[in-house]
Amino acid sequence: MKNFTLLVLFLTGTLAVLAQTTVTSLSALQTAIDNASPGAVIILANGTYTASTDITINKQGTASQPITVRAQTIGGAEIAGTAGFSLESPATHIIIQGFRFTHSASQATMAAGTSFCRWTRCLFQTPGPGEDLLINGNDHEVDYNTFQHKNAMGRFIAVRGTGSQIAQRIHIHHNYFLDQQPQKGNGAETLQFGLSGFSLSNSNSIVEYNLFEQCAGENELISVKASQLTIRYNTIRDCPAQFTLRHGNRSTIYGNYFIHTPGLRIFGDDHTIFSNHFENCNPAIFVGNGDGEVADGAQLTAHDRPDRVLIAFNTLVNNTANIIQSGRTNGLGATDITIAGNIIQGGGPAATIAGPYTGGVWSGNILFNTNGAGSMPSGGYTTVDPLLARDATGTFHLQPGSPAINSATGSYPSVTVDMDGQPRTAPLDKGADEVSSAPVIAHILSPAEVGCNGNAAQK
Repeated sequence: MKNFTLLVLFLTGTLAVLAQTTVTSLSALQTAIDNASPGAVIILANGTYTASTDITINKQGTASQPITVRAQTIGGAEIAGTAGFSLESPATHIIIQGFRFTHSASQATMAAGTSFCRWTRCLFQTPGPGEDLLINGNDHEVDYNTFQHKNAMGRFIAVRGTGSQIAQRIHIHHNYFLDQQPQKGNGAETLQFGLSGFSLSNSNSIVEYNLFEQCAGENELISVKASQLTIRYNTIRDCPAQFTLRHGNRSTIYGNYFIHTPGLRIFGDDHTIFSNHFENCNPAIFVGNGDGEVADGAQLTAHDRPDRVLIAFNTLVNNTANIIQSGRTNGLGATDITIAGNIIQGGGPAATIAGPYTGGVWSGNILFNTNGAGSMPSGGYTTVDPLLARDATGTFHLQPGSPAINSATGSYPSVTVDMDGQPRTAPLDKGADEVSSAPVIAHILSPAEVGCNGNAAQK
């Protein structure tokens, strides 16, 4: 029995070794991919390789035995030229890891019919017009990648779908988006999630713990054109472009840090926006003025009138403009917007609403040192020092004795956590911070925590 066990261990070890292959050319890489079985690990030796034809992958790994294609060391294998990795149906459970991509844009793609594939620890700096990474298919993961130095039309990441259904259950996290230069025209978002034709389909995807810095491809930074996304714990800093809920419904936006950026713009219905931190923004929160009502038959390309949106328990500090709605000729405005439990300190008027603005609810907000309440009705706020102070992470937190602590009234079951990721417990604290001794799982991100060399300190 002992000899048999040793034989099994020997054979298992041999098989494990055989499953790992190191190649030194793109042709050998393609051959190894074509012959790969579940569990295979294919390593491209460090060096620079020029691709003129796609490196295609249509193999099928499994959840327990994915097929991994990786660089010898992170950033050590560079793929230049005019082609890159093309994941084609029915590819599943494929991992692309550690490459430096300097080939032409629009050459890193996942087609419809792919699933459970992952891009991790890669650096994208792909010149020319087009996307750095195009995502179709479902259940994909994009994590700990660096997307940088883009100076052409196109996006760092574009998420699409099939027919009228947006890609589903996509997880985009711990990526670093850096330096996207301004372009003339429309189509240079940093991250575009969907298109108008996908906007009424549910994605159930999560975008979290990403850092955006110096991205200004166009007026939209993140453009959401799908329904039912969760976007949380991202840091958007020094980006002269706006996070826009452009089309779609029922997205949840919480725990994000907006610093020196045009903040968040809202169209569509039934969004929940809470526990976000806005500082030195212009504006912080832009409630859209609709030019159509999709529920009544307007085109999907319309600026859908915002209806039944909850904007609650956010902290706004020293913003040039705080909560605004601009005018629009024949605009439909917004309906049934609830603005409650926010702290607005410093900067311009607390609210500037052009209208129409019907059924709005203003409740329990705290104003301090703003340039007046503006359009916020007197019954919707109190003027008092919330006792905010900046902590070591650069975020404003409530200090002992703050009138915001335990002072919220009303029921907000969707407001479940604060900007630190700590649970909310009744009675809620106003603003983005809930005083708590629970573990902190989110803060303003630094470049060292994200991207291809991120330290994985946050989960």
